[in-house]
Amino acid sequence: MRHRNYGRKLSRNTTHRRALLRNLVTSLILEERIETTVAKAKATRGIAEKMISLGKRGDLHARRQAAAYCMGAPAVKKLFEDIAPRYSARSGGYTRLIPSGWRRGDGGDVAVLELVGTEVLSKRAEARAKRMERRRQKAEEEAKQVQPAQPPTEEKGEKGSEGGES
Repeated sequence: MRHRNYGRKLSRNTTHRRALLRNLVTSLILEERIETTVAKAKATRGIAEKMISLGKRGDLHARRQAAAYCMGAPAVKKLFEDIAPRYSARSGGYTRLIPSGWRRGDGGDVAVLELVGTEVLSKRAEARAKRMERRRQKAEEEAKQVQPAQPPTEEKGEKGSEGGES
């Protein structure tokens, strides 16, 4: 029986599972968007929200608790300086889980776990739109430069009929 046992095992032993979740939370903080399986994303979501709540607290003890869990100082710095102030008026629900299909290799359900209201995604979309616009303009310029050669026009009377000479 699993009475009063919360959390997902993810088919791993305790130390492997803890390391996996620490890596996922750290990656989510640094990248603000990760793509992983649905089960891993659901297990990561709660821990990431607790980390953001620690960042909102902002005191030294909270910073030390976050540093003990995250896998590097840059993640802690970004959590406390960039991410936590963004959610100062929000009382929860900092992450979004979007199912995105199945993995080609093994058919595992894949989902995107991202922070709500990330500017990174809008910046990536703008950069992608600019890149596509440059490609379109370049293709138009190349099309203008390379004009197809006109087929030769045949004038009647020079080499008349196909019947030939008698």
